[in-house]
Amino acid sequence: MGSKYSHVFSPIRIRGIDFKNRVTLAPPSPNLASEDGLVTHDFVDWFRMFARGGVCTLYVGNCSIDITECKDEAYQLDMNTDRGILPMTWYADMCKQYGCHASLEINHNGENTAFETVGHAPYSASPRISDNERERAKQNGRDPIPCIEMTKEKIDETVEKYGMAAERMKRAGMDIVLVHGGHGNLISQFTSPLYNHRTDEYGGSTENRARFAIEVCDSIRRHCGENFVIEFRISADEIAEEGMHFEETLELIGYLKDHIDILHVSAGLHSDFNFAYFRNWCQNFLMDHCFNVHYARDIKKRYPDLLVNTVGSIMSLDYAEEIIANGWADFVSMCRPLMADPDMPRKYAEDRPEDRRPCMRCNVCTKHLFVPKPIYCAVNPMSGMTSQLPDGVVPEARVKKRVAIIGGGPGGIQALQTLLDRGHDVTMYEKSGELGGNVIPAAAAPFKNDLGDYLKWMRHTADQCRERGAKILLNTEATKELLDAEKYDAVVIAAGSDPIVPKGIPGIDKPNVAWAPDAEMGKVPVGENVVIIGAGSIGIEAALDFVRAGKKVTVIEMFDEQKATGNLFNSMSNTAGEFLRLLKEGGAVIRYATALTEVRDDCVVCKDLATGSIEEIPADNVLLAVGMRPRFEIVDELRHSCPETSVAIVGDCNNTAGLISDAVNQAFRACLHI
Repeated sequence: MGSKYSHVFSPIRIRGIDFKNRVTLAPPSPNLASEDGLVTHDFVDWFRMFARGGVCTLYVGNCSIDITECKDEAYQLDMNTDRGILPMTWYADMCKQYGCHASLEINHNGENTAFETVGHAPYSASPRISDNERERAKQNGRDPIPCIEMTKEKIDETVEKYGMAAERMKRAGMDIVLVHGGHGNLISQFTSPLYNHRTDEYGGSTENRARFAIEVCDSIRRHCGENFVIEFRISADEIAEEGMHFEETLELIGYLKDHIDILHVSAGLHSDFNFAYFRNWCQNFLMDHCFNVHYARDIKKRYPDLLVNTVGSIMSLDYAEEIIANGWADFVSMCRPLMADPDMPRKYAEDRPEDRRPCMRCNVCTKHLFVPKPIYCAVNPMSGMTSQLPDGVVPEARVKKRVAIIGGGPGGIQALQTLLDRGHDVTMYEKSGELGGNVIPAAAAPFKNDLGDYLKWMRHTADQCRERGAKILLNTEATKELLDAEKYDAVVIAAGSDPIVPKGIPGIDKPNVAWAPDAEMGKVPVGENVVIIGAGSIGIEAALDFVRAGKKVTVIEMFDEQKATGNLFNSMSNTAGEFLRLLKEGGAVIRYATALTEVRDDCVVCKDLATGSIEEIPADNVLLAVGMRPRFEIVDELRHSCPETSVAIVGDCNNTAGLISDAVNQAFRACLHI
């Protein structure tokens, strides 16, 4: 009997090619190609988890049609020569093992290539100087360099490169291509009035600006024949004021639709305007689920016979089923949710959606792209171990051991699951009466629904571990005496961290002072005037929570604005900018380079570190968010409670306070060796 997700798992044939379901992997860039742009075995192993999990098509992001003139990633595929065909067969053949289509997103990024990368000015539709180029020039101590406007001969050459790139894909065993025509890359630099200021047949009207895109698609058809599927990616709306907006995009689609098979509908711009519109195609956790689906829905209304793929924070196949059942799209693309759980399609097909490991939209994966570092997921530690564990199977331990886990937060739960998978006898000690650790307060704000989903999954996983024989002892503090008495073979210490309380500040122990997350959880009453000490992620999140509750919020931060903002972006990625914008719009005040010197019953006394001036700020509540302190004392007490070489210290108590990704990935890797 099939699953209840009948629309998601409905097959479809396009040009005689069978697609087993309607779920595709939206194109990631895993930083696993070779430096000269070839598929590697590590690359194939990383994509294997998605093919094995049950999607119908895998896309690889941002594959350059000619890496010598368009390159904006350190490790992206180069489609410009035949030398890449043999390595691509490894990828294509792997996908075929699972009944999955291998594909690539082929691209020319136009003006987004830096002069320093290729040794010449980038090519584009018009000789524009972008915000990014101005910033690059400033960083490199040179004048900004305008793009080279492509001549007709250069356009013809580039159109041929697209066609040849797709032909190489077909020769490697692929039967579908994704052409990147959105996000401000070269094709959209022709289609969009933001970039295209030409006066020839490629500029002016929407029809003329569509010409280059149509020629690209027709070139692919000539090179690849009729039994090859062309999917075309667009930004339905570029959002930027000067950019292309949805009504004109609908007109553009009318010119394109007979030259493509599937329209892949995204939104926003990749990097222009200093990444202001990046959020529209890579949403953060403050934004709605299914963020861009309405564009696909409206395109289907205008062009009901056109196959449409939708993308953008479609967090589960429950959403996908609704989207396809309602006729809003024919395919659903997911990237980060599938990185969090590549087995999601398989779990839904087996009618166990509650087992889905949810994505938090924390963008740890995205941050690795720019390091560069092989991409991995905060909550799916297997994604960072695909070469060591290419079949996605945790190896059974040669010697079964009795193992204690200290702490029921994300590191502890991951350790519990991994140790059981290895066949060990496991006991978890959790001091409090509930599992979740510091994820509990972190998920308190209403806008942290993604993290709340992860907390539910953690507890669901713990319940499954109980059913498999794990012992989980709540309200039980692990002491050295207790562990010594049990004579464990190994111990995993995932004891977490505590809030830092500043010392030596008069009034810091007053009853109107509390840890910010405690106030968010309603453990202390909160008045109208709220002063938050610390503009890191905890303080900024609390500030937004209370701004939305109608409070007057002031944030006090010792670092200057540049350093504090830099720290915030390091911890929160692009979500930091969203928070700062929303706080400003909500009337919150952030006082940088300011020190708390005293807490009084109705105010705080602060010192401006630049001028030395003293000021009183009204405060009904003073909420602390100055950081977390690893519980080193627990580590030191318990690290000799078993053979010392069999102790693993993971997560916050390993001096990495605050990052779920560290706790989860450290716990997984440590437990592979117990």
